[in-house]
Amino acid sequence: MISLEQLDPIFQQVFDNDTIHVTPSTTADDVDGWDSLSHVNLILALETAFKVRFSQKELLSFKNVGDLYHSINTKLQTRP
Repeated sequence: MISLEQLDPIFQQVFDNDTIHVTPSTTADDVDGWDSLSHVNLILALETAFKVRFSQKELLSFKNVGDLYHSINTKLQTRP
């Protein structure tokens, strides 16, 4: 299981902003530069960092960082 704070460095790197601190309710509208290209980069960075993969259906269902965080933890908990 990861903590929400473990997402901060990934967001900071992807968006080149050391002041980003995400919360469960953080959305793309809250982060400067979060567009479709940076979204792809963010998903790839998260998949690499936590060794998980998101399905297309999951990607379309995420509404905020909390959804993403919950999905990562669910995947990590159900690993063999």
